[in-house]
Amino acid sequence: MAILTYREALNRAMVEEMEKDPLIYLMGEEVGHYQGAYKVSQGMLDKFGEGRVIDTPISENGFAGIGVGSAMVGLRPIIEFMTWNFSLVAIDQIINSAAKMNYMSGGQFPMPIVFRGAGGAGGRLAAQHSQAFESWYAHCPGLKVVCPATPKDAYGLLKSSIRDNNPTIFIESEVLYGSKGEVPEQEYTIPLGLGEIKRKGTDITLVTWSRALSFAEEAAIILEKEGISVEIVDLRSLRPLDENLIYESVKKTNRAVVVEEGWPVAGFGAQISHLIQKNVFSYLDHPVERVTQMDVPMSYAANLERMSLPSAKRVADTIREMLR
Repeated sequence: MAILTYREALNRAMVEEMEKDPLIYLMGEEVGHYQGAYKVSQGMLDKFGEGRVIDTPISENGFAGIGVGSAMVGLRPIIEFMTWNFSLVAIDQIINSAAKMNYMSGGQFPMPIVFRGAGGAGGRLAAQHSQAFESWYAHCPGLKVVCPATPKDAYGLLKSSIRDNNPTIFIESEVLYGSKGEVPEQEYTIPLGLGEIKRKGTDITLVTWSRALSFAEEAAIILEKEGISVEIVDLRSLRPLDENLIYESVKKTNRAVVVEEGWPVAGFGAQISHLIQKNVFSYLDHPVERVTQMDVPMSYAANLERMSLPSAKRVADTIREMLR
């Protein structure tokens, strides 16, 4: 096992795939000469040249549209948004073109494109730069939505996303880029739609993804000292969704909490809650609960930002209340 940072794992995945397939290219703001806004594309310009690592103007709608068009004619673009907050400028290209092209063309135009970049809160970046948009994109048929939480998952899921012939929304947590973890030295992929039990337990199921996994793991450690056994389901991708993994865990623990970084109203956790209560209702000893960001725009002040986001304390308090 190698110890890599989250950004290094993403970089390795892209480099390996681009070495194998000359049709793959990377395009976005600062991906080339600046080595990536978060240094994810470090060294790639020198390795592949300006024809395959392409710096763009600040024009998300423009370069996302170029990516969609190039995918229609056989290329396999990786489009990097400096942050998913800026993807809103390109949402017409993503939703009305990329997501629908294969369907509307009767299968004549596959759409092998990956939109990737930083999502969620970064750290005192305020309301316009601290938004978790995975539920927005998961709402749209035709898109796959991937949200890795560890370097190992980031590597395996990005390789699978690049190889997929469908448009993939690949959201990387901004605060995880420097996090480290074990990554096998041998090449591997992780199928999209395959979740993972990150921690086994018997008393309650925490369903989560991306950065929120860290809040769940911290809460599990706190509660273990109180004799409460927590099982953590990391979904890894929201579309496709590993529903059976959730159901089997809830059947064992009889309780579930969904932990997500996004807002509560129409968040993806609401969809998970619905699925659990529809499909394994008879196993539940308590209604499904959710721990989310507060229903407010993100504050710039560090103390208010901490209050707004989910936390290990909020997760632990929710579980204690459920087990009373």
